[in-house]
Amino acid sequence: MYYDTDAGGVVHNLAYLRFIEMARTLFAEKLGMDFVAMSQMGQHAVVVQIEVQYKRPAVLWDKLVVHGRLESVERSRFWCSFQIIRPSDGMVMVESRQMLAIVQMPAGKPLRLPAEWATRYAHLRKA
Repeated sequence: MYYDTDAGGVVHNLAYLRFIEMARTLFAEKLGMDFVAMSQMGQHAVVVQIEVQYKRPAVLWDKLVVHGRLESVERSRFWCSFQIIRPSDGMVMVESRQMLAIVQMPAGKPLRLPAEWATRYAHLRKA
């Protein structure tokens, strides 16, 4: 969209992060996260760390697809990876890794992740 680009028609770096945020929210639903119920319990998924590699610039009217996968599950955090691809030529535009945790508010205490996540979501780790 025009509002995702700069004056030269190049997609702005923050737009990619918004695309990833939307994909991560949809992906979290696949993991079974019920954000309404979690919020009512004071539990929130928070981004702890983000790594982004901008590989190629997308331009105005490029069609882009975001692919996400669960990379790893640890005791109190998990990693997701994302690629933003331009399907017209298969080019990878952006790659991102994100570390997330489930935090109990208002204390801000990280919660232990369910032990079964490591096996239950193994099929989502495939690229």
